[in-house]
Amino acid sequence: MSMNIEISVLERYSEGARERQESLCCPVSYDTDLLAMLPDEIIERDYGCGDPSRYVREGDVVLDLGSGGGKICYMAAQLTGNSGQVIGVDMNDDMLALARSYQDEMAQRLCGDRVRFVKGYIQDLALNIDELDSYLQTHPVNSHADYVALKNRESAQRRNAPLIADDSVDLVISNCVLNLVDDQHKQQLLREIFRVLKPGGRVAIADIVSDRAIPRSMKTDPELWSGCISGAFQETEFLDAFAASGFVATKYDKWDIEPWKTINGIDFRSVTLTAIKPDAAGNLNGQHTVIYRGPFAMVADDAGNTYQRGQRTAVPGSTHALLTNPAYDTAFIDLSDTGSTVAAGCCSTESPGGNGCC
Repeated sequence: MSMNIEISVLERYSEGARERQESLCCPVSYDTDLLAMLPDEIIERDYGCGDPSRYVREGDVVLDLGSGGGKICYMAAQLTGNSGQVIGVDMNDDMLALARSYQDEMAQRLCGDRVRFVKGYIQDLALNIDELDSYLQTHPVNSHADYVALKNRESAQRRNAPLIADDSVDLVISNCVLNLVDDQHKQQLLREIFRVLKPGGRVAIADIVSDRAIPRSMKTDPELWSGCISGAFQETEFLDAFAASGFVATKYDKWDIEPWKTINGIDFRSVTLTAIKPDAAGNLNGQHTVIYRGPFAMVADDAGNTYQRGQRTAVPGSTHALLTNPAYDTAFIDLSDTGSTVAAGCCSTESPGGNGCC
């Protein structure tokens, strides 16, 4: 992202922290019971296109990317209960100040201090910007040697004390923020989301997608970029990017039929993408039996294994753990505990012995 676009994003959301910006808002229906506890200022200064809080479960460690004024974080904290934790990460000082200004009050209302806000880039979740700012106060960069020392400090901090640790989060959420990340950093962003999630962890990302590729002339417009337009993923690209980063069960759980905006003939709409990080640490031994319920004649999973409707299929433990995950919406009947055997002609490429597999 060129410097003028990055500055434009920071400035526009700083203005949004001080005064509501209607042009940044998508119509969203939030749970009024969860909103009732929140200060009016937090509600008014929120800019999103979906409600990822509805994916939060009791006991979750939740990470909100681009947490802004903290609205979704404080909603999520009501759902995690005392056994959970919510972390908001943002780069905008004004938004962080707004969110942090209500922490003590919200801790009392929540009967527990389980929300914290940290300063960082969502595409570099290991780098602690608050720690870096403190370092620069006493170690200003006045020479190339100072610059090298700074870079070494950043690398050591990422390695030894990452802002968000590996495999530490149950659910990563975001509300209309991924589109603000420079295109050249989006792949790194998805790698970071994958890194911080626990095996079996989930994502619920509300964002804007386009129905066609966005031309260069729009991508270099700071106003369109900071307005959640120019950095939007193309609708197919969004799903493919998560799948290519190692996520499974990737889908659009929510899709607004009506576009939010149409600019230069391109439709921009709100979607919510969900996915899970595979749990490779499960029982990898033994065979399990599943049946795909339908309604389609045949489906394929992310590993390329195919399943015929109504047909018993043998799968190893790792695949069984995925197919019986709630993310698959009970698409499969689990026969593992019934003592059933698998009929010949299964369609899993992972089944042993050939056995007529596809």
